[in-house]
Amino acid sequence: MAKNLLIVESPAKAKTIEGYLGSDFMVKSSYGHIRDLVKTDDAIDTENNFTQKYEVPADKKAVVSELKKLAKEAEMVWLASDEDREGEAISWHLFETLGLKDEKTKRIVFHEITKPAILKAIESPRNIDYNLVHAQQARRVLDRLVGFELSPVLWKKVKPSLSAGRVQSVAVRLIVDREREVNKFTPTAAYKITAIFNTGKAREFFKAELPERFETEQEATSFLNACKDADFKVNSVESRPTKRNPAPPFTTSTLQQEASRKLGFSVSRTMSIAQRLYESGKITYMRTDSVNLSDTALEAATNEINTAYGERYHQHRKYKTKAAGAQEAHEAIRPTYFDQHTIDGDLSEKRLYELIWKRAIASQMSEAQFEKTTAKITISNRKENFVANGEVMKFDGFLKVYMESQDDDQEVNLDEEAGNAILPPLSKEQSLIRHEIKATERYTRPPARYTEASLVKKLEELGIGRPSTYAPTISTVQNRGYVVKEDREGKSRNFCVFTLTGGELVKETKTEITGAEKSKLFPTDIGAVVNDFLVQHFNGIVDFHFTANVEKEFDEIANGLKNWTEMLKSFYNPFHKEVENTILTAEKARGERELGLDPETGKKVSVRIGRFGPFVQIGETEAEEKPRYASLRSGQMIESITLDEAMELFKLPKKVGIFEEKDMTVAIGRFGPYVRHNSAFYSLPKGVDPHSVTEEACIEIILEKRKKDAEKLIKTFDEDPTVKILNGRWGPYIEYGKANVKIPKDKEASALTFEEVKALAEAAEKEPKKPARKFAKKK
Repeated sequence: MAKNLLIVESPAKAKTIEGYLGSDFMVKSSYGHIRDLVKTDDAIDTENNFTQKYEVPADKKAVVSELKKLAKEAEMVWLASDEDREGEAISWHLFETLGLKDEKTKRIVFHEITKPAILKAIESPRNIDYNLVHAQQARRVLDRLVGFELSPVLWKKVKPSLSAGRVQSVAVRLIVDREREVNKFTPTAAYKITAIFNTGKAREFFKAELPERFETEQEATSFLNACKDADFKVNSVESRPTKRNPAPPFTTSTLQQEASRKLGFSVSRTMSIAQRLYESGKITYMRTDSVNLSDTALEAATNEINTAYGERYHQHRKYKTKAAGAQEAHEAIRPTYFDQHTIDGDLSEKRLYELIWKRAIASQMSEAQFEKTTAKITISNRKENFVANGEVMKFDGFLKVYMESQDDDQEVNLDEEAGNAILPPLSKEQSLIRHEIKATERYTRPPARYTEASLVKKLEELGIGRPSTYAPTISTVQNRGYVVKEDREGKSRNFCVFTLTGGELVKETKTEITGAEKSKLFPTDIGAVVNDFLVQHFNGIVDFHFTANVEKEFDEIANGLKNWTEMLKSFYNPFHKEVENTILTAEKARGERELGLDPETGKKVSVRIGRFGPFVQIGETEAEEKPRYASLRSGQMIESITLDEAMELFKLPKKVGIFEEKDMTVAIGRFGPYVRHNSAFYSLPKGVDPHSVTEEACIEIILEKRKKDAEKLIKTFDEDPTVKILNGRWGPYIEYGKANVKIPKDKEASALTFEEVKALAEAAEKEPKKPARKFAKKK
């Protein structure tokens, strides 16, 4: 046994570190947390300073047993979990669970997995930082209490099996609020005027734009008609140098945002890949609020820039972290070795690494230099001026390596191409020839729905959550069914374009697709109903300022400025009273909305949340005649569906045609839309609309299913045609009544007789049933 036992969080990290230490060290992994709060109601004693009751989960007992044995045999135990609050708590849990002693335990931290960093950490060990542990405990306890106490309220007042979380509920509120902003938004049109001028020389054309927009068609056409006989002159030409600076190196949130924009990665995927890169020693620690680079990193970046691009491309910069309450004192995310422009690994690892490398190296490169030219052009018979902008890059600087992307709500208008154009030589009073002037009808755009990346950005701006919480928060709200991430098709919209060429004004009506969404976050109906219930009865939980203030209090605990149990008392006591009061007084929330009257029967049409999701109802439950029900379609919401759209849902089931002299009927069932033919059911593929599916498409679906079933069938029996031997996902099996029966490995499926099949089925029936595996309910 080695003298020293060093415990890290993951096996990948253990393998990397073991290569840097000699035979005196054995490196083992705890596989993350080795214990957690018990799942029962007595996990936290709220009457006794929030004392917690922990347990080692079944899947960690073997790990703990091995670590205990090794810790007893070692002369010194080194706790080397991550250097944030979560990592500090893991070290504390190890210390407590393994029964370690202060005199033979050392705590070390490092933010990169390199030999010098590991050896330096071993030279400067410290004790467990209990302020960090208490900050993590406070967060864990607070979130457990909120989840444990709020969830039963939601079960009683909204719908069974729901759950709520502190930070997750705020994220859902942001998404619900934004959806309502979008739904309330009424686009307004205005006419944008662009012109193409010529200097009189061949090929010297350039684009200019009128800064003003005209609100009406009459104003726009009046302007264009005036331009028919106008003279155009250059009124002024100004050229000035401009500079563009690189973005700072990545923090957790900016990495998540940029990986989403540039690589299309979800937040959780980005963190999973970054974790692998860190554990294999490729990048520094990936959970950080800091934009700082160490002196060693700055020196390495300088050497690489000078070697790869030349000294002219280097510019030393020290970035300072602006994030309020930045909890981590380590570096920004950067490559461990700046001379490694790329790495070996799978494609996603290579792409994320290269993004991190480019961003970090660009942060130490020269600014990009441009010459920006602005020309104003007068119109002889109008007071307005056209403006032409041109930009010439004089020195690329950091742009040689990297340019930051933007979110949807930051994008410049796609029509504005003139910004990067190169203008021909122009002089004051120079006459210009009008080549073409256009008035294009443009509509204002609603606020952009959140992507995962822009939601992270908003949470960070509000001071809600920390680097370790963004990814799990966004995953949780989707897993709970409160939010969906999806693409949605846009709708076509007509717009007018008036073009003046020569002396003729031509009007065209064009079509554009508006409102198309890609990988955007939409609230579900249940998400909206839960949000409204929490806003009404637990406003503190979903209040942005309150939640941000709780984060600040965690920071104060981490810095030893606040007692963690006192902080919990000040939160929990009023919250608990609010829970008790809501259970007694609040009405049940269904999100019900009346849409109007059924044109055929005159009965009330309403929409609400039901046990299996949102549905439309025609008629009253109390009435003699039973109401009719229809489920909402994907993309429809309780608060935005119209009466006409609701009535469309009752057009199912409908007959779509005849196949093999039998009717084909399309309907929507519990498991989604299907076509029924000859008493058999065939699911409609995802994306096929049951309301518009054709007879030909239904026949194709039926034939395709039959073909798959035929390929699946191995054997049937004349004695009982319902008994079959089929090819399954894990090999051949017997379908016998409602039972699926295993075929022993020594039996050839196709050679089995009916008697043998029957005997196997009867034997399986007599076998004692295994007790169903119980899963603890997630809180």
